[in-house]
Amino acid sequence: MCLILIAHKPDPLKRLIIAANRDEFLARPTQAMHFWEDHPDILAGKDLVGGGTWLGMNKNGRFAALTNYRDPSAQKPDPPSRGTIITDYLDSRLPPKAFIDELKKGSHRFNGFNLLIGNRDTLYWFSNMAPEAKQLPPGIYGVSNHLLDTPWPKVSKGKKALATVLAQEKKFTMAPLFSMLADTKTPLDNALPDTGVGKEWERILGPIFINSPAYGTRASTVIVMDEKGAVDVCERSFNRKNNREYSEEGFSFQTQPGTGTASGAL
Repeated sequence: MCLILIAHKPDPLKRLIIAANRDEFLARPTQAMHFWEDHPDILAGKDLVGGGTWLGMNKNGRFAALTNYRDPSAQKPDPPSRGTIITDYLDSRLPPKAFIDELKKGSHRFNGFNLLIGNRDTLYWFSNMAPEAKQLPPGIYGVSNHLLDTPWPKVSKGKKALATVLAQEKKFTMAPLFSMLADTKTPLDNALPDTGVGKEWERILGPIFINSPAYGTRASTVIVMDEKGAVDVCERSFNRKNNREYSEEGFSFQTQPGTGTASGAL
């Protein structure tokens, strides 16, 4: 993922709202979100190169999302796939904090990443580019390809837009969240970060929705979990040759109590 916006316990009727864009090279083979045949409790897309995923949840209500940390100077020669972190968590029986404690022991092996994991009760952020994990209180959060809530234009704009949607919507729908994720406006040059990829690529990567011949937004996903553990998911997968065209998949299910609700203590 290259932009994850999360509202954690935004009101008494909602436990979780995720609105996220996955940005990737258009040639990289991918499966859209589905329940995996070999892991039937996992709902996620699949990276057919590394075998992992960028965003997913399971029927116990555990969820996880990951972004790469952009720093070309710190790339490792042969790292393991970061996408397997998501599936490892969704398959695990460990509470989120305990899972992060185990992950820390080997997190140096991976290229830089941000990880947001939790369940209907709790939310944690961890990056192997930062010293400590954080348990996050109720609120609105955003992460792109730097650390949590780094005020890149797309992060700040996305958090503000999510807050506006939640404040204005009398009857909540996903439509304004997908409109938010479809924003292609490029920030001014003086607002762009300098991550070592050059000004031309910073411009390409600056919008919430990325559109370029070789790299861009491949999918937009919205997940909503209510106070009773009911989950609604909708994902739009974009045509790699014409990103105005997309296919849409929707899923609804009731989470089951169990290991997915164990929060652990930070």
